[in-house]
Amino acid sequence: MRTATLGPAERGQALAAMAEGELDVLVVGAGVVGAGTALDAATRGLATGLVEARDWASGTSSRSSKLVHGGLRYLEMLDFALVREALKERGLLLEKLAPHLVKPVPFLYPLRHKGWERLYAGAGVALYDAMSVSSGHGRGLPVHRHLTRRQALRVSPCLKKESLVGALQYYDAQMDDARYVATLVRTAATYGARVANRARVVGFLREGERVVGARVQDVEAGGEYEIRAKQVVNATGVWTDDTQALIAERGQFHVRASKGIHLVVPKDRIHSTTGLILRTEKSVLFVIPWGRHWIVGTTDTDWDLDKAHPAASSADIDYLLEHVNSVLSVPLTRDDVQGVYAGLRPLLAGESDATSKLSREHTVAHPVPGLVVVAGGKYTTYRVMAKDAVDEAVHGLDQRVADSVTDEVPLLGAEGYPALWNARAGMAARTGIHVVRVEHLLNRYGTLVGELLEMIEADPGLGEPLAAADDYLRAEVVYAASHEGARHLDDVLTRRTRISIETFDRGTRSAREAAELMAPVLGWDQDRIDREVEHYQKRVEAERESQRQPDDQTADAARLGAPDIVPI
Repeated sequence: MRTATLGPAERGQALAAMAEGELDVLVVGAGVVGAGTALDAATRGLATGLVEARDWASGTSSRSSKLVHGGLRYLEMLDFALVREALKERGLLLEKLAPHLVKPVPFLYPLRHKGWERLYAGAGVALYDAMSVSSGHGRGLPVHRHLTRRQALRVSPCLKKESLVGALQYYDAQMDDARYVATLVRTAATYGARVANRARVVGFLREGERVVGARVQDVEAGGEYEIRAKQVVNATGVWTDDTQALIAERGQFHVRASKGIHLVVPKDRIHSTTGLILRTEKSVLFVIPWGRHWIVGTTDTDWDLDKAHPAASSADIDYLLEHVNSVLSVPLTRDDVQGVYAGLRPLLAGESDATSKLSREHTVAHPVPGLVVVAGGKYTTYRVMAKDAVDEAVHGLDQRVADSVTDEVPLLGAEGYPALWNARAGMAARTGIHVVRVEHLLNRYGTLVGELLEMIEADPGLGEPLAAADDYLRAEVVYAASHEGARHLDDVLTRRTRISIETFDRGTRSAREAAELMAPVLGWDQDRIDREVEHYQKRVEAERESQRQPDDQTADAARLGAPDIVPI
């Protein structure tokens, strides 16, 4: 099967093709659930379209804790069904669907009380492991183990001796969430889905009560398309209520936004060979290994301001630093923070006033004929949400449709990945690229790595790292624009790579080099390059200013000081 390429020409062709005939399913929103829904529909043989107002995963799906996990804390809430479902999905992703993108990660849970806490927490983690194995997809991860205080300090010397009496260590998994979604979109396109980012739904087409498609504005080139579809799926996450408002339907449920912020700090600031999970008064706090960095998060607070750019305030940053420093022997300071990002969880409203108690279950509804809404849930269970959304859409199709097969469909780059990983030393020797660089590429592109190596062979300069962000090769920037649908500098520095949170300058020193690499692919002249760089710098400036503000209102106002996208 020929792999789909999502370059500028393909985007234009996809929009035109969607407007030419009637689709079976049009999916609105290309976060992980929307992208998963497009893949599910396309692999059932349905004529499928996917449109996204901004970039793939530009909302919640690029701003998560980067974890694929069962949700250990949901066991304490006795939500066994959710945990079992999530653990099954975690195993599928690790073993079959995306082994190149989803990796095991160890966590240490410090115990603060002698006796009862080890029994209580140990029973919970043992049940977690047992549910994982019983799902049929959990044998790839090591089981938990009990540690004395001395053993715990050996694997995590950063901890204060007095902050624990012992510990438990268990395993979950992690991924680069934005990269995962970009791969999911390309996989859907490979199976026939028509996909277009920077394509905003501005209204729905109606015939009487029935929704029969959508009016879609091309944000890049201007103009509007009428895209007709037998079923439309609203998968817009925290924008669900806004999208429903386009048909004057309040819907059968409401989605409430909960803000979570994360800090990124260099690896050498926390001396540990394992991640950490800490209890807070409201929820849990993670310290997550992330390449040459750690991710510290998250907060859990109600948010009713700008959904596109949730802002992290000074109070949010202080909250995380205070809680993580309560157990660290060498405390973190503001100067240690390389990156900060904030995301919004789409929670189903109504269960409780506290966002940390709101349900992570998902809901699918058919509020009016022709329109399906899917909302809630968590990243790990996106595939189940997508399946349920397409099942609901199928009820409105006057044809027999195959059952979901996405539990058997590996993402692009997964097929043959273990064999290629085993051959990485030979690949390094053949290409002249250091084996560490080859490993980096394999863990981001899997077996698609050959496409990047061909680009480097044609232009050896692309095999060099970016001058101010040497974790990434120049080829990756070009590939993002030519193959992965990146339309703006922000798409590359924030989502196709993670330069915006992994460098102290937040990507400003890499901006011009990256823009110049993208320019030939996207047809930019010098004026456009300058505008892209200026826009990115203003965005970083506005984010830094927001993080100096004392509360959500002032932080939001400061963040909105930068325009959303580069004006054409």
